[in-house]
Amino acid sequence: LATFFKYPPEIRKLIYTTNMIESYHRQLRKVTKGKSIFPTDEALLKMLYLVTMDVTRKWTGRVQNWGQMLLQFSVFFPERIGQHLP
Repeated sequence: LATFFKYPPEIRKLIYTTNMIESYHRQLRKVTKGKSIFPTDEALLKMLYLVTMDVTRKWTGRVQNWGQMLLQFSVFFPERIGQHLP
């Protein structure tokens, strides 16, 4: 936990957004765990597609202050960020 706080608030906020990815995976597991057998692979894919459509419908927010975050990332990780910037 102490490692988390060595980063500025801009980077910590972006780290929080990974919770959205974890939440998405949890939703997929919730649907597939409840039904252990699918008649076909296509049935499973359809179920995952429907869950994805339902989850993405709720995603309305954008990452705010992206410029500030990018600046902080370039300070903390210059070797990683520098190669991806023009």
